[in-house]
Amino acid sequence: MSDELLHLTVLGCATPYPSADNPCSGYLVSSGDTRIWVDAGSGTLGPLQRHVRLDELDAIWISHLHADHSADLLTAYYGALYADIRLAAPIPLYGPPGIAGRLASFLTNTPARSPIESAFAVTELHDGHRADVGSLQLTSRAVSHGIPAFAVRIETAGKSLVYSGDTAPCPSLTELAEGCDVLLCEAESAQAPAEGEQVHHTPEDTGNTASTAGAGRLIVTHVGRFLTPRQAVARASARFDGPIDYAAPGTTFSIG
Repeated sequence: MSDELLHLTVLGCATPYPSADNPCSGYLVSSGDTRIWVDAGSGTLGPLQRHVRLDELDAIWISHLHADHSADLLTAYYGALYADIRLAAPIPLYGPPGIAGRLASFLTNTPARSPIESAFAVTELHDGHRADVGSLQLTSRAVSHGIPAFAVRIETAGKSLVYSGDTAPCPSLTELAEGCDVLLCEAESAQAPAEGEQVHHTPEDTGNTASTAGAGRLIVTHVGRFLTPRQAVARASARFDGPIDYAAPGTTFSIG
Protein backbone atom coordinates (compact mmCIF):
# COMPACT_ATOMS: atom_id res chain seq x y z
CA MET A 1 0.00 0.00 0.00
CA SER A 2 1.25 3.46 -0.84
CA ASP A 3 2.64 5.47 2.07
CA GLU A 4 0.64 8.44 0.79
CA LEU A 5 -2.66 6.72 1.48
CA LEU A 6 -4.68 7.24 4.66
CA HIS A 7 -5.66 3.94 6.28
CA LEU A 8 -8.48 3.26 8.74
CA THR A 9 -8.43 -0.08 10.56
CA VAL A 10 -11.48 -0.97 12.63
CA LEU A 11 -10.46 -2.52 15.96
CA GLY A 12 -14.04 -2.67 17.21
CA CYS A 13 -17.30 -0.74 17.11
CA ALA A 14 -19.68 -2.41 19.61
CA THR A 15 -21.87 -0.48 22.03
CA PRO A 16 -22.28 -0.23 24.97
CA TYR A 17 -20.22 -3.34 25.77
CA PRO A 18 -18.09 -5.68 23.65
CA SER A 19 -19.54 -8.78 22.04
CA ALA A 20 -17.70 -12.07 21.63
CA ASP A 21 -16.26 -11.02 18.28
CA ASN A 22 -16.46 -7.22 18.41
CA PRO A 23 -14.67 -4.95 20.91
CA CYS A 24 -16.08 -1.52 21.67
CA SER A 25 -15.13 1.60 19.73
CA GLY A 26 -11.53 1.81 18.59
CA TYR A 27 -9.69 2.52 15.36
CA LEU A 28 -6.14 2.69 14.09
CA VAL A 29 -5.54 5.56 11.67
CA SER A 30 -2.25 5.49 9.84
CA SER A 31 -0.33 6.97 6.95
CA GLY A 32 3.27 6.17 6.19
CA ASP A 33 5.03 5.75 9.54
CA THR A 34 2.41 7.70 11.53
CA ARG A 35 -0.05 5.70 13.65
CA ILE A 36 -2.82 7.02 15.90
CA TRP A 37 -5.12 4.97 18.15
CA VAL A 38 -8.49 6.72 17.88
CA ASP A 39 -10.75 5.82 20.82
CA ALA A 40 -9.72 3.06 23.21
CA GLY A 41 -12.98 1.29 23.99
CA SER A 42 -13.18 -1.93 25.98
CA GLY A 43 -11.29 -4.73 24.28
CA THR A 44 -9.55 -2.71 21.56
CA LEU A 45 -6.02 -2.95 22.96
CA GLY A 46 -5.88 -6.62 21.95
CA PRO A 47 -6.50 -6.22 18.20
CA LEU A 48 -4.46 -3.01 18.17
CA GLN A 49 -1.38 -5.14 18.82
CA ARG A 50 -1.90 -7.03 15.56
CA HIS A 51 -0.81 -3.81 13.88
CA VAL A 52 1.29 -1.76 16.29
CA ARG A 53 2.86 -1.92 19.75
CA LEU A 54 2.08 0.72 22.33
CA ASP A 55 5.60 2.09 22.08
CA GLU A 56 5.18 2.49 18.30
CA LEU A 57 2.12 4.75 18.54
CA ASP A 58 2.55 8.39 17.65
CA ALA A 59 -0.54 9.43 19.61
CA ILE A 60 -3.85 8.40 21.14
CA TRP A 61 -6.99 10.49 20.53
CA ILE A 62 -10.11 10.01 22.72
CA SER A 63 -13.52 11.39 21.75
CA HIS A 64 -15.13 11.24 25.21
CA LEU A 65 -14.87 9.44 28.53
CA HIS A 66 -17.64 6.85 28.33
CA ALA A 67 -16.10 3.43 28.95
CA ASP A 68 -16.94 2.04 25.52
CA HIS A 69 -14.61 4.67 24.06
CA SER A 70 -11.89 4.99 26.69
CA ALA A 71 -11.69 2.04 29.13
CA ASP A 72 -8.65 0.37 27.52
CA LEU A 73 -6.54 3.38 28.46
CA LEU A 74 -6.46 1.76 31.89
CA THR A 75 -4.88 -1.47 30.66
CA ALA A 76 -2.67 0.49 28.25
CA TYR A 77 -1.30 2.35 31.26
CA TYR A 78 -0.20 -0.90 32.91
CA GLY A 79 1.21 -2.18 29.63
CA ALA A 80 3.19 0.99 29.02
CA LEU A 81 4.79 1.11 32.47
CA TYR A 82 4.85 -2.35 34.04
CA ALA A 83 5.35 -4.97 31.34
CA ASP A 84 7.52 -5.55 28.26
CA ILE A 85 7.04 -2.03 26.83
CA ARG A 86 9.85 0.49 27.21
CA LEU A 87 8.64 3.95 26.29
CA ALA A 88 11.21 6.41 25.02
CA ALA A 89 8.75 9.12 26.09
CA PRO A 90 5.15 9.23 27.30
CA ILE A 91 2.59 8.59 24.55
CA PRO A 92 0.87 11.82 23.44
CA LEU A 93 -2.76 11.55 24.56
CA TYR A 94 -5.43 13.96 23.30
CA GLY A 95 -8.72 13.80 25.16
CA PRO A 96 -11.56 15.71 26.81
CA PRO A 97 -10.93 18.07 29.74
CA GLY A 98 -10.28 16.15 32.95
CA ILE A 99 -9.04 12.98 31.29
CA ALA A 100 -5.84 12.75 33.36
CA GLY A 101 -7.74 13.14 36.63
CA ARG A 102 -10.29 10.51 35.63
CA LEU A 103 -7.55 8.01 34.82
CA ALA A 104 -5.67 8.77 38.02
CA SER A 105 -8.82 8.40 40.15
CA PHE A 106 -9.35 4.88 38.86
CA LEU A 107 -5.72 3.75 38.85
CA THR A 108 -4.55 5.15 42.20
CA ASN A 109 -4.63 2.47 44.91
CA THR A 110 -2.25 3.95 47.49
CA PRO A 111 -1.85 7.40 49.08
CA ALA A 112 0.49 8.27 46.21
CA ARG A 113 -1.20 9.27 42.94
CA SER A 114 -0.52 6.86 40.09
CA PRO A 115 2.02 8.36 37.65
CA ILE A 116 -0.35 8.87 34.75
CA GLU A 117 1.97 11.36 33.11
CA SER A 118 4.76 8.76 32.95
CA ALA A 119 2.64 6.82 30.46
CA PHE A 120 0.71 9.61 28.73
CA ALA A 121 1.59 13.17 27.74
CA VAL A 122 -1.90 14.62 28.10
CA THR A 123 -3.30 17.45 25.99
CA GLU A 124 -6.89 18.48 26.71
CA LEU A 125 -9.07 19.08 23.67
CA HIS A 126 -11.20 22.17 23.06
CA ASP A 127 -13.48 23.19 20.23
CA GLY A 128 -11.28 23.92 17.23
CA HIS A 129 -8.17 22.25 18.66
CA ARG A 130 -5.52 21.50 16.05
CA ALA A 131 -2.50 19.25 16.24
CA ASP A 132 0.14 17.84 13.90
CA VAL A 133 1.02 14.20 14.59
CA GLY A 134 3.71 12.97 12.24
CA SER A 135 2.33 13.31 8.73
CA LEU A 136 -1.27 13.74 9.96
CA GLN A 137 -3.14 16.93 10.81
CA LEU A 138 -5.94 16.66 13.39
CA THR A 139 -8.76 19.14 13.91
CA SER A 140 -11.21 18.49 16.77
CA ARG A 141 -14.65 19.99 17.22
CA ALA A 142 -16.96 19.83 20.24
CA VAL A 143 -20.13 17.85 19.51
CA SER A 144 -23.46 17.18 21.23
CA HIS A 145 -23.43 14.14 23.55
CA GLY A 146 -24.50 15.43 26.95
CA ILE A 147 -20.91 15.36 28.25
CA PRO A 148 -17.71 16.88 26.84
CA ALA A 149 -17.29 15.07 23.52
CA PHE A 150 -15.41 15.68 20.29
CA ALA A 151 -15.27 14.68 16.65
CA VAL A 152 -12.04 14.76 14.67
CA ARG A 153 -10.94 15.44 11.10
CA ILE A 154 -7.68 13.72 10.13
CA GLU A 155 -5.93 14.88 6.98
CA THR A 156 -2.80 14.15 5.01
CA ALA A 157 -1.71 14.97 1.45
CA GLY A 158 -5.17 16.10 0.41
CA LYS A 159 -7.02 13.10 1.88
CA SER A 160 -9.45 13.41 4.77
CA LEU A 161 -11.25 11.21 7.28
CA VAL A 162 -13.81 12.55 9.76
CA TYR A 163 -14.85 10.52 12.81
CA SER A 164 -18.00 11.58 14.64
CA GLY A 165 -17.32 10.03 18.04
CA ASP A 166 -20.70 9.84 19.78
CA THR A 167 -23.04 12.74 19.10
CA ALA A 168 -26.48 13.83 18.12
CA PRO A 169 -26.65 15.54 14.73
CA CYS A 170 -25.11 18.98 15.18
CA PRO A 171 -23.75 21.81 13.02
CA SER A 172 -20.19 21.43 14.29
CA LEU A 173 -19.96 17.84 13.00
CA THR A 174 -21.44 18.79 9.63
CA GLU A 175 -19.02 21.71 9.31
CA LEU A 176 -16.06 19.51 10.27
CA ALA A 177 -17.06 16.88 7.70
CA GLU A 178 -17.60 19.31 4.82
CA GLY A 179 -16.16 17.81 1.64
CA CYS A 180 -14.34 15.00 3.45
CA ASP A 181 -13.35 11.85 1.56
CA VAL A 182 -14.75 9.54 4.26
CA LEU A 183 -17.14 10.14 7.14
CA LEU A 184 -16.99 7.48 9.86
CA CYS A 185 -20.25 8.15 11.67
CA GLU A 186 -22.07 6.46 14.52
CA ALA A 187 -25.62 5.14 14.15
CA GLU A 188 -26.48 3.89 17.62
CA SER A 189 -30.11 4.93 17.94
CA ALA A 190 -32.72 2.62 16.43
CA GLN A 191 -35.27 5.44 16.46
CA ALA A 192 -35.29 9.15 17.12
CA PRO A 193 -35.83 9.90 20.84
CA ALA A 194 -38.10 12.51 22.28
CA GLU A 195 -37.20 16.10 21.49
CA GLY A 196 -34.33 17.36 23.60
CA GLU A 197 -33.11 13.88 24.56
CA GLN A 198 -31.05 12.96 21.51
CA VAL A 199 -27.37 12.17 22.09
CA HIS A 200 -26.77 9.79 19.16
CA HIS A 201 -27.42 9.53 15.42
CA THR A 202 -30.07 7.27 13.97
CA PRO A 203 -29.06 5.66 10.65
CA GLU A 204 -31.19 8.25 8.87
CA ASP A 205 -29.34 11.01 10.74
CA THR A 206 -26.05 9.44 9.67
CA GLY A 207 -27.12 9.57 6.04
CA ASN A 208 -28.32 13.16 6.41
CA THR A 209 -25.05 14.29 7.99
CA ALA A 210 -23.01 12.68 5.21
CA SER A 211 -25.24 14.16 2.52
CA THR A 212 -25.33 17.67 3.97
CA ALA A 213 -21.56 17.67 4.47
CA GLY A 214 -20.92 16.45 0.93
CA ALA A 215 -18.87 13.48 2.14
CA GLY A 216 -17.46 11.28 -0.58
CA ARG A 217 -18.10 8.03 1.30
CA LEU A 218 -19.91 7.02 4.48
CA ILE A 219 -18.82 4.30 6.88
CA VAL A 220 -21.49 3.46 9.45
CA THR A 221 -20.19 2.48 12.87
CA HIS A 222 -21.23 2.05 16.52
CA VAL A 223 -24.53 0.47 15.51
CA GLY A 224 -26.85 -0.08 18.47
CA ARG A 225 -27.84 -3.56 19.60
CA PHE A 226 -31.42 -3.15 18.44
CA LEU A 227 -30.21 -2.85 14.83
CA THR A 228 -28.23 -5.09 12.52
CA PRO A 229 -25.42 -3.57 10.46
CA ARG A 230 -27.38 -4.38 7.30
CA GLN A 231 -30.42 -2.52 8.62
CA ALA A 232 -28.31 0.48 9.59
CA VAL A 233 -26.65 0.68 6.17
CA ALA A 234 -29.97 0.30 4.37
CA ARG A 235 -31.62 3.05 6.41
CA ALA A 236 -28.65 5.40 5.98
CA SER A 237 -28.65 4.79 2.22
CA ALA A 238 -32.16 6.25 2.00
CA ARG A 239 -30.63 9.64 2.89
CA PHE A 240 -27.17 9.41 1.25
CA ASP A 241 -26.53 8.62 -2.42
CA GLY A 242 -22.82 7.90 -2.14
CA PRO A 243 -21.05 4.63 -1.31
CA ILE A 244 -21.78 3.26 2.17
CA ASP A 245 -19.91 0.62 4.16
CA TYR A 246 -20.19 -0.87 7.64
CA ALA A 247 -17.20 -0.65 9.98
CA ALA A 248 -16.79 -4.41 10.39
CA PRO A 249 -14.18 -5.32 13.01
CA GLY A 250 -10.83 -6.15 11.44
CA THR A 251 -11.53 -4.26 8.22
CA THR A 252 -8.98 -1.81 6.83
CA PHE A 253 -10.21 0.98 4.54
CA SER A 254 -7.74 2.84 2.34
CA ILE A 255 -8.52 6.47 1.56
CA GLY A 256 -6.98 8.11 -1.45
